[in-house]
Amino acid sequence: MFIKYVLAVSLLMLAACAPVPGQAVIFASTTNPSAIPTLTAAPISTPVPNSTGDSGIYGQVTVGPTCPVQRINDPCPDKPYQATLTVLTTTDRSKVIQFQTDANGNFRVALAAGEYILHPESPGFLPRGHDQNFTVPPHEFVQLNVSYDSGIR
Repeated sequence: MFIKYVLAVSLLMLAACAPVPGQAVIFASTTNPSAIPTLTAAPISTPVPNSTGDSGIYGQVTVGPTCPVQRINDPCPDKPYQATLTVLTTTDRSKVIQFQTDANGNFRVALAAGEYILHPESPGFLPRGHDQNFTVPPHEFVQLNVSYDSGIR
């Protein structure tokens, strides 16, 4: 039964890596956030509110735990996770932009200064992340790290 559970969770995690038609996808192969290109592709619903690209968000998405049993002498760190993230307004939760991270979970998106909610999309019940409220100051990129719960215990 346990093997079936692990297999099901693994398949869900792989399914989450497939791009969804109509979404902008960021591809990068570096851990240096300034080297990740800023997303300028058209979002799903409304235009990116910052055409100059001098402010926004960047960060990495991880998923964990990834081992069924964690031991003191056998660490099991969270792993990078490719995910779909949605930026919402704080006033009415309308969609500002939806995008996919690269294969290493890295992202960099231009946004106008203001207050937003980062909503991690889930392919099913698991893995799942939690909403984060954040503020983008003028002319700055804010670091946001997103953790997904794999459900493995």
